[in-house]
Amino acid sequence: MQTVKEFIAENRENILRDMARLVAVPSVKGPALPGAPYGEGPRNALNEGLAMAREMGFETYDAQGYLGWAQLPGKDPEKYIATITHMDVVPVGNGWDADPWTLREKDGWLLGRGIADDKGPSVLILYALKYIKESGMELKYPIRAIFGCDEECGMTDVEYYQANYPAPAFLFTPDAEFPLCNGEKGHFGGKICSPVCNGVILDFEGGVANNAVPDRAKALVKVPVDKLKKTAGITLEAVDENTTAVLGQGKSGHAALPEGTVNAIGLVVDCLLESGVCNEAENAYLKVLQNLHKDYYGRGVGIQADDGKFTPLTIIGGVISMKDGVICQTFDCRYVTTTDVDTLTCQMEAACGTAAHLEEVEGNACFYIEPDHPAIQALLNTYNQVTGRQAQPFLMGGGTYARHFPCAVSYGPEVQDLVLPDFAGPMHGANEGARFEDLLMGLEIYINALLRLEELEL
Repeated sequence: MQTVKEFIAENRENILRDMARLVAVPSVKGPALPGAPYGEGPRNALNEGLAMAREMGFETYDAQGYLGWAQLPGKDPEKYIATITHMDVVPVGNGWDADPWTLREKDGWLLGRGIADDKGPSVLILYALKYIKESGMELKYPIRAIFGCDEECGMTDVEYYQANYPAPAFLFTPDAEFPLCNGEKGHFGGKICSPVCNGVILDFEGGVANNAVPDRAKALVKVPVDKLKKTAGITLEAVDENTTAVLGQGKSGHAALPEGTVNAIGLVVDCLLESGVCNEAENAYLKVLQNLHKDYYGRGVGIQADDGKFTPLTIIGGVISMKDGVICQTFDCRYVTTTDVDTLTCQMEAACGTAAHLEEVEGNACFYIEPDHPAIQALLNTYNQVTGRQAQPFLMGGGTYARHFPCAVSYGPEVQDLVLPDFAGPMHGANEGARFEDLLMGLEIYINALLRLEELEL
């Protein structure tokens, strides 16, 4: 462990430099291009990550732009250990204090889009492999550091991987919190769409990602400004004497951790309903949305659930848009073991009634692996050894790559219950931040954990 600490101290500035290199690449999903199935941004970020790996002397492989990896060789040709991080990020959104693509350091915190989710952890894994390579150890199992490109928008990259390459004997993804997550809630998503209402709403937009609570929303309505009520979180701007922009200002955050956020779409919906300016069809649809946004536990739409294992079901509205007179609101639900996608679909259809209908419904079942698995115990023991704690695995609402592999978990590097300073934000939020010392502690844990996994019979 002492040599690991010395390695980290010697590479501190290099780690910071390489994190800045990755953050500097805007990698939001875009239109597919040849060799870039998720657009130019993720493709460029993958190129940068693989270039870093080659600079460190690793073998690299590019899987047609769906993902890529760096690898250390091992003696066992049939089995390998893997990590997986992702190069894509959610859109920037609003509320940033500075350029999101320029990594900043303030009071020991690093700020920039992707520094926590998941570019910072990608750099940590490369340096973990660099330590092992430079140590000259002969590995039993090859270690493959996979970089995905579609984690935020469907994880079709790992579907491609599973269809074309053998699965690892064990995998962890540094895309959650320590100490270790051995189970994830199910995911249920789709759209709630209106009929063509032919009312006063001319346009409605808000949100940047289906899996993020929006902090801005705007409805354009054919109503004079003096006919609208200025409710909580709302600004009214007259466009002309008969048209008003209704602007909502909320607080963003991740769909899996919605507590403490304020959904700007819900604020606009409340304003329109309280103002009483919409026609019957619009009001009926807006009432469905108001029920959706009433709380984050699904009580308004009748889908609340708690299984005593996971935390209760959550649901948020992510993106709203209007086209050809039809308004569509996306939703992102993280559900527990006492329900399923078919049940939730029926309940949501009942909540819509005749005022709205569901489109593009999809979902994934809950994921769970027993905590007494030897690899899980190896990771957990490593974390406790490095930190001096006696932590236990936890379950969460976030969805990671782990659920797509036969034997996998999520493993840091975020710190549970860490209080963010006023100038830093959460994953998917403005001023996304991570404490640099916590990231470096994560590197120490990853090096020791990978070496411990090499000692197991997988």
